[in-house]
Amino acid sequence: MKRMIPFTALFLSLVLLLGCSPEPAFSGSLAQPVYPEMAPYPDESRFLHPGTGTFDSEGFSAAYDAWQTDQRQQRDRPRDYASGLKDYFQKAVPAFLTGEENPVCSPLNVYMALTMLSEITGGTSRQEILSLLNADSVEALRSQAGHVWNAHYCNDGASASILANSLWLDNGLAYSADAVNRLAESYYASVFQTDLGSEEGNRLLRQWLNDQTHGLLKEQAQNLSLAPQTVLAMASTMYYRAKWSEEFRSENNTEDTFHCPDGDRTVTFLQQELSYGPYYWGDDFGAVALGLEDGSRMWLILPDEGKGPADLLSDGAAMDLVLGGWRETGAQKSLRIHLRLPKFDVSSDIRLEDAFRKLGVTTVFNPDAADFSPILPEQAAWLDTVNHAARVKIDEEGVEAAAYTVMAVCGAAMPPEDEMDFVLDRPFLFFITSQDDLPLFAGIVHTP
Repeated sequence: MKRMIPFTALFLSLVLLLGCSPEPAFSGSLAQPVYPEMAPYPDESRFLHPGTGTFDSEGFSAAYDAWQTDQRQQRDRPRDYASGLKDYFQKAVPAFLTGEENPVCSPLNVYMALTMLSEITGGTSRQEILSLLNADSVEALRSQAGHVWNAHYCNDGASASILANSLWLDNGLAYSADAVNRLAESYYASVFQTDLGSEEGNRLLRQWLNDQTHGLLKEQAQNLSLAPQTVLAMASTMYYRAKWSEEFRSENNTEDTFHCPDGDRTVTFLQQELSYGPYYWGDDFGAVALGLEDGSRMWLILPDEGKGPADLLSDGAAMDLVLGGWRETGAQKSLRIHLRLPKFDVSSDIRLEDAFRKLGVTTVFNPDAADFSPILPEQAAWLDTVNHAARVKIDEEGVEAAAYTVMAVCGAAMPPEDEMDFVLDRPFLFFITSQDDLPLFAGIVHTP
């Protein structure tokens, strides 16, 4: 008979952030991943000969070709590799963006965490995850997750988008070596063994999270601790950094009014003119997309007067737009757009148990039915809590964002003119999407 683990039996953490950090050298490290090597983005200043000031065009061209080759190789994925995920994102984002003043989430990284969770569950526990992610089998999901990981990996010195994973095993735990090896090999997972739930084990875990997030979520991480009954933990991280394709000039900043739900506030607005940039609209919103140097986009979606961001999420039309619908919609027009966007630094700490249940992932929470036998063949375990913390910052130069998920087991009408003001001075919705239209981050700004 399997031994029942009371209270907390599994911990799963997920982090998305800006910047890049090396893996910490922890004691008890059983495996470390080897990430793809990428040629650095060529800095033109490196090809100027000192003294003469002449430019080494041949050397620059060679370096640029090497960089471009690695970029193409990393993004060379099957055309339909993300097939089936749109439905997951459509359902998940509204379920995640609740209960906070400025709710923020990372849909893509929650996806990666769920794919790892599917590897260590079985039976109905696994099937519910596969159904949510529209996968026919765990093998098919594993293949898709590999393409997602590689398509979103970049570490070229100019931009960074790095998904990292780790598995933490309690000292003396009887686990399946096959399951552990699969996570290490298929998900680039580091593997550590320590006394989970102890002061030292919690310190090492917090250190790992802070190293991965460059301290951006230090306040949230310091409150994380595993119960002594915890037998294993997984951490899935994404590290992201990108500058605007066209930076904002600080001298154009203004102080003006933002109409918050609890009253007007004076905030700093960034200003930029988008020369004949595309303006998109739906029945209840207007939208523009700001380009980032890595090819990603930040979508800014302003509800019509009388509507709110939650209305747009429940309707689904705005998400259709950002999840690729912008490529085909006729509801767009090239305009000279006078953009005014508040600088913001928003964060939230969300419990996702109810959201997971709403999305159909329920059995893993049931101590009598959860199946973790693929990794824990000798004992029962169940998912106890799911915490998701996230933070997104923007300024004149670009975007900085971080998030982690912890799972514990024990509108506007078509504009009539050729130019318009797009002023985000009331609550709005934002998305950061990759080149393949997958949402890295999503959030609502009620109070900048």
